[in-house]
Amino acid sequence: MTIDIRQLRYFLAVAAERSFTQGARRLNMAQAPLSKRIQELEEELSVQLFDREKRPITLTPAGHLLREEAIRVVRGLDQLQATMRRFIAAERPRFVIGLVPSTLYARLPEIIARYRAEAGDLDIALAEMDSIEQVAALKDGRIDVGFDRIIVDDPLVVHMLLREEPLIVALPSGHALLAGGAEVALADIASLPLIVYPGAPRPSYADLTLSFFQERDLMPPNIVEVRELQTALVMVASGAGACIIPESVQRLARSDIGFAPIKEMITAPFLLRRRAGAMPENLQRLVRLYD
Repeated sequence: MTIDIRQLRYFLAVAAERSFTQGARRLNMAQAPLSKRIQELEEELSVQLFDREKRPITLTPAGHLLREEAIRVVRGLDQLQATMRRFIAAERPRFVIGLVPSTLYARLPEIIARYRAEAGDLDIALAEMDSIEQVAALKDGRIDVGFDRIIVDDPLVVHMLLREEPLIVALPSGHALLAGGAEVALADIASLPLIVYPGAPRPSYADLTLSFFQERDLMPPNIVEVRELQTALVMVASGAGACIIPESVQRLARSDIGFAPIKEMITAPFLLRRRAGAMPENLQRLVRLYD
């Protein structure tokens, strides 16, 4: 008697869906070959696994027994494969990069792609986390480097300025302030509801945004705090207000949002965050890509 793991997966799909048609759709295959493979399995075991006279089809007693054992076998094989993947990955040093979402629109994806190509000896992983989480993860050794927009004071963490990125304003397409493609002053933006992100935890990029207005004794009439950049942009598109974003974010090119330069030419830092002390060679290799 020879049963392969694929037959068991086919059987479990049909058993879960209680339908050959739905099982085939779940497996992304045609129904006819699926039915043939189940029939071959039944012939191999010399039992009938499904009562095909009922709708939806049901498992026979033998089918119920096979289902219990098949789940155990398939789950065990999946765990074995996962264990082997972890073992193979562990053979290479792991290098984890923490990042805040807004950094993904700058040069970071390009830099990480180049780093993957050049550092083939490393198992490189990405972890999205906010500023406070990055600092904690660095000190705990859960990440090797972080990319962010704000400085979090901590004696065990060092910040390196990679570049200053111009900030622009995002407004609903067709907004009067976008007419003529002119620069928009902070005073004009302050007359609108201002959408800032992330609302928590603080400090965050939201505080940096608000500081530009506070330094000029300006304060928007309504400040709306949201968790993520994408949420802020959706709210802008819906006409809920304006949002100040890094220039690189306009690569999203949404038709329902317009972008304009800010007259005061404000910028946000693009920072590399690392543990204090000597810089490891793996991190030096990453930093050199920004030169």
